[in-house]
Amino acid sequence: MNKSSITLLPNLSIFFPAYNDGGTIASMVLTAEIAARTITDDFEIIVVNDGSQDHTALVLAELEKQIPCLRVIHHPRNLGYGAALRTGFSAATKEWVFYTDGDAQYDPSEIPALAGALRAGVDVVNGYKISRNDPFIRILLGSIYNFGVKLIFGLHLKDVDCDYRLIRRTVFDAIELESDSGSICVEMIKKIQDAGFRFAEVPVSHYNRTYGKSQFFNWRRLIRTVRQLLVLWWKLVVKKESIPSQA
Repeated sequence: MNKSSITLLPNLSIFFPAYNDGGTIASMVLTAEIAARTITDDFEIIVVNDGSQDHTALVLAELEKQIPCLRVIHHPRNLGYGAALRTGFSAATKEWVFYTDGDAQYDPSEIPALAGALRAGVDVVNGYKISRNDPFIRILLGSIYNFGVKLIFGLHLKDVDCDYRLIRRTVFDAIELESDSGSICVEMIKKIQDAGFRFAEVPVSHYNRTYGKSQFFNWRRLIRTVRQLLVLWWKLVVKKESIPSQA
């Protein structure tokens, strides 16, 4: 793939939230660096290590010695997926921000496909899974979750639960994210949608997790996420706090 064949970005921040992703984060960073060079000459890579208890910190320390564009931010303890995303968005300095998880269920080499979907007026390019490669119970629960939050929150995307997104940095000047759990994705999409920003959607590959285990399918985390979703529903749907006032 050469630069003349796809959309070029003026600059790009790429970041990965990581929790116990020591077996995958190196390949994610290296692949992201290769992909970024095909679409821009000005980019940075950020990893938010959310209090990992495996060897993630050691791997990242070695990567920082070899990759000048890499910046690592360490949370002293595990603060949650939403907190890791908020840290990453705040740390990003470029005009466009891409993020995906550090567990290698998505492929950073597909970042140029998101850039290629940009058109005038598009503020967010959202991936949607071509096919979900997970155990059956996760596919079932994921489908129920995606359908449910789309219905309850009035979201128009095909795949709210696909954490593979390219977002214009100025979007975060207009919305403020608060969630510290996995509910942040619903909060983010709802607030971006209500603020009037425009989306494009692109199919992306999804792979079976080969290292570590999902933190979402943990009963304590699930209960906390459900509670936060209920609070979000009250604030964003009932009270319509994310809809700009017509002053």
